[in-house]
Amino acid sequence: MSIGDLSLPVLIVIAIVVLYLLNSIKILREYERGVIFRLGRVLGAPKGPGIILVFRPIDQMVRLSLRQEVLEVPAQDIITRDNVTLKVNAVVTMYVVNPNDAAIKVANYVYQTSQFAQTTLRSVLGEVELDELLSHRDKLNLRIQSIIDQRTEPFGVKVVSVEVKQVDLPEQMLRAIAKQAEAEREKRSKIIHAEGEFAAAQRLVDAAALMATQPMTLQLRYLQTLADIGVEKNTTIVFPLPLEMLTLLNKFIPPSSPAQKQP
Repeated sequence: MSIGDLSLPVLIVIAIVVLYLLNSIKILREYERGVIFRLGRVLGAPKGPGIILVFRPIDQMVRLSLRQEVLEVPAQDIITRDNVTLKVNAVVTMYVVNPNDAAIKVANYVYQTSQFAQTTLRSVLGEVELDELLSHRDKLNLRIQSIIDQRTEPFGVKVVSVEVKQVDLPEQMLRAIAKQAEAEREKRSKIIHAEGEFAAAQRLVDAAALMATQPMTLQLRYLQTLADIGVEKNTTIVFPLPLEMLTLLNKFIPPSSPAQKQP
């Protein structure tokens, strides 16, 4: 029997069936999975990737992506433990590990994770001081990531990382931090200068002890100083006068009597 022998209604039915089967063919990419609901009940494991059949209206498919998604947490007003008000935003990286749970147990897993991230960011950073927030950010990121991951695990979402993106400090706090840094550097400068003075004094003591063992070294040092002065084309001659000579001269000068002091 050829196609020409078929009646028009039969041809119409065949065309409708062919079009229905063609419309039932769905293609899922490598990173996509399809959760099939047949008469309202989920069918076991998710389908894909590749070609699958979805027989509407009996079957309904929810398409989910397994790729990592980056969620930007809006800036949150936070008061730290030392009563500093600041704004902090963060970036959350996540992906779906269980498509069935992500489609059944939560209405919108992206929105749900965003709300968890905002509340966790405020609660965790509100328990630390400003210095800890600025210096131990990696530890805080791991703590926030662990808390959010525990809360998203029931609906099949894995939180890979949480990074505090930006910390906006008040202008007054920025000036205070700048003054603190300036004072810290000034303290280091004074300590380094004092250490240099101590080292120089120690070396002078060592040099004096060495010259005391060899008195001729003082004379050589005097000659070296004269040579340095001569290089400058200076006619001034500096002659050191030992204090011992002054003491010796005082012995030969007789002390004045009280009668001589009277007019």
